Amino acid sequence: MNRISVPRTGPGRPRTRPAAVLADRADSSRAVRAHLRRRGIRTVIPQPSGQTGHRRRRSRHGGRPPGFEREAHKQRNSVERRTNHPKQ
Repeated sequence: MNRISVPRTGPGRPRTRPAAVLADRADSSRAVRAHLRRRGIRTVIPQPSGQTGHRRRRSRHGGRPPGFEREAHKQRNSVERRTNHPKQ
Protein backbone atom coordinates (compact mmCIF):
# COMPACT_ATOMS: atom_id res chain seq x y z
CA MET A 1 0.00 0.00 0.00
CA ASN A 2 2.88 2.40 0.61
CA ARG A 3 3.98 2.20 -3.03
CA ILE A 4 0.65 3.32 -4.51
CA SER A 5 0.90 6.43 -6.67
CA VAL A 6 -2.06 7.88 -8.57
CA PRO A 7 -1.05 10.45 -11.21
CA ARG A 8 -2.82 13.82 -11.13
CA THR A 9 -4.44 15.39 -14.16
CA GLY A 10 -2.99 18.83 -13.40
CA PRO A 11 -0.01 20.23 -11.56
CA GLY A 12 1.02 18.88 -8.20
CA ARG A 13 2.37 15.77 -6.58
CA PRO A 14 0.79 12.39 -7.31
CA ARG A 15 -1.77 11.17 -4.81
CA THR A 16 -0.50 8.52 -2.43
CA ARG A 17 -3.82 7.73 -0.80
CA PRO A 18 -6.74 6.30 -2.77
CA ALA A 19 -10.27 7.31 -1.78
CA ALA A 20 -11.33 3.69 -1.21
CA VAL A 21 -10.00 0.14 -1.47
CA LEU A 22 -12.22 -2.49 -3.10
CA ALA A 23 -11.10 -5.96 -2.07
CA ASP A 24 -12.45 -9.48 -1.78
CA ARG A 25 -13.17 -11.57 1.30
CA ALA A 26 -9.62 -12.90 1.57
CA ASP A 27 -8.36 -9.41 2.49
CA SER A 28 -10.82 -8.97 5.35
CA SER A 29 -8.34 -9.21 8.21
CA ARG A 30 -8.24 -6.93 11.21
CA ALA A 31 -4.68 -5.85 10.38
CA VAL A 32 -5.59 -4.77 6.82
CA ARG A 33 -8.63 -2.83 8.01
CA ALA A 34 -6.63 -1.15 10.80
CA HIS A 35 -3.86 -0.12 8.38
CA LEU A 36 -6.35 1.41 5.97
CA ARG A 37 -8.21 3.16 8.79
CA ARG A 38 -4.94 4.73 10.04
CA ARG A 39 -4.27 6.10 6.56
CA GLY A 40 -7.82 7.46 6.23
CA ILE A 41 -8.80 5.11 3.40
CA ARG A 42 -12.37 3.85 3.14
CA THR A 43 -12.66 0.06 2.91
CA VAL A 44 -15.17 -1.82 0.80
CA ILE A 45 -14.43 -5.40 1.86
CA PRO A 46 -17.14 -8.00 2.55
CA GLN A 47 -16.78 -10.17 5.63
CA PRO A 48 -16.27 -13.92 5.33
CA SER A 49 -19.27 -15.91 6.51
CA GLY A 50 -17.19 -17.43 9.34
CA GLN A 51 -16.53 -14.01 10.85
CA THR A 52 -20.18 -13.02 10.54
CA GLY A 53 -21.37 -16.20 12.27
CA HIS A 54 -18.81 -15.86 15.05
CA ARG A 55 -19.90 -12.30 15.75
CA ARG A 56 -23.57 -13.33 15.87
CA ARG A 57 -22.85 -16.15 18.32
CA ARG A 58 -21.14 -13.66 20.63
CA SER A 59 -24.27 -11.43 20.48
CA ARG A 60 -23.54 -7.94 21.78
CA HIS A 61 -19.95 -8.86 22.69
CA GLY A 62 -19.21 -9.55 19.04
CA GLY A 63 -19.07 -5.85 18.27
CA ARG A 64 -20.43 -3.81 15.43
CA PRO A 65 -19.82 -5.18 11.93
CA PRO A 66 -17.52 -3.17 9.67
CA GLY A 67 -19.22 -0.96 7.11
CA PHE A 68 -19.84 -2.39 3.68
CA GLU A 69 -21.22 -0.66 0.58
CA ARG A 70 -22.82 -3.21 -1.69
CA GLU A 71 -23.11 -0.86 -4.69
CA ALA A 72 -19.46 0.20 -4.49
CA HIS A 73 -18.38 -3.45 -4.25
CA LYS A 74 -20.24 -4.28 -7.46
CA GLN A 75 -17.79 -2.02 -9.34
CA ARG A 76 -14.94 -4.31 -8.27
CA ASN A 77 -15.95 -6.85 -10.92
CA SER A 78 -15.08 -4.50 -13.79
CA VAL A 79 -11.72 -3.69 -12.19
CA GLU A 80 -10.94 -7.41 -11.73
CA ARG A 81 -11.73 -8.17 -15.36
CA ARG A 82 -9.56 -5.29 -16.56
CA THR A 83 -6.52 -6.37 -14.52
CA ASN A 84 -6.88 -10.07 -15.36
CA HIS A 85 -7.06 -9.51 -19.12
CA PRO A 86 -3.27 -8.97 -19.63
CA LYS A 87 -2.50 -12.08 -17.56
CA GLN A 88 -4.12 -14.41 -20.09
